[in-house]
Amino acid sequence: MSDFRSGFVAIVGRPNTGKSTLVNALVGSKVVITSPHPNTTRHAVRGIVNRPDFQAILVDTPGIHKPKTLLGHRLNAVVGQNLDSVDAIIMCLPADESSGSGDEFIIQEIAKHPKSKKIAVITKTDLVSKNALAAKLSGIVALAKDFSWDEIIPVSATIHDQIDLLTELIGSSLPTGPEFYPQGMASDQGQEQWICELIREAALRDARQELPHSITVTIDEMSQREDQGDKPFFDIHATIHVERDSQRGILLGHKGERLKDIGTRARADIERILSAKVFLGLHIKVSKDWQRDPKLLERLGFSEK
Repeated sequence: MSDFRSGFVAIVGRPNTGKSTLVNALVGSKVVITSPHPNTTRHAVRGIVNRPDFQAILVDTPGIHKPKTLLGHRLNAVVGQNLDSVDAIIMCLPADESSGSGDEFIIQEIAKHPKSKKIAVITKTDLVSKNALAAKLSGIVALAKDFSWDEIIPVSATIHDQIDLLTELIGSSLPTGPEFYPQGMASDQGQEQWICELIREAALRDARQELPHSITVTIDEMSQREDQGDKPFFDIHATIHVERDSQRGILLGHKGERLKDIGTRARADIERILSAKVFLGLHIKVSKDWQRDPKLLERLGFSEK
């Protein structure tokens, strides 16, 4: 098809501005975990929007923030790397929050990429009044001092308001090009990485204070049993890493009840994505101060590129 469009779109913004929820809404299925905790996204995850006339590869990036750890510095570097070669940049600005120095910093970074189309998306519009939304719109126009937004659009991913319109705007912002991925493919995320993320999402639920930032997950072993009837059966053993003994106790819970709940929730999601039965064995390990240890970060998958 000669007029088929395709390209890469970076989704950027401060932590907890609705980036991952927006990606899931645009793709039409869950390809990124979500949580109310900032910096839930730690890798650049690609969600794929397939339409008859275009294919958009959405790169969900970690929230840009003032880093307090080596992990934080590496997450910010992930964002910079993914802005270098995209066709469009979507900046998420929540309707229920004021813009500040964090947004200004991100806009300065966006301005360094003049060839990319720039779309401001006001997220979480279901949480504010029409008057508050109007004020937010005028403020976003003023934020961009070194460029003009190609589009500004308010959306609510939660209630799917204006998501279809945003999808059309994304498609029209892409250059003519080929399909990069097969139709029907929703994400390029590896199976084991996605399983780790689903376990981390289950562990993040109801987590408080510093604990969400201290959790990461690795797969120790994954194998498929033979001759299990019409549905595959996988044995998965994974480790939830935390930084301190006290955090291990929180995740374990009274007589292991919290860890059991985490496993039950994660297994249900994993069985859904694998279309299989799953045995999930979880182990909690204290990897002391892993967010600040270069060698541990490398081992846990946060390499410096």
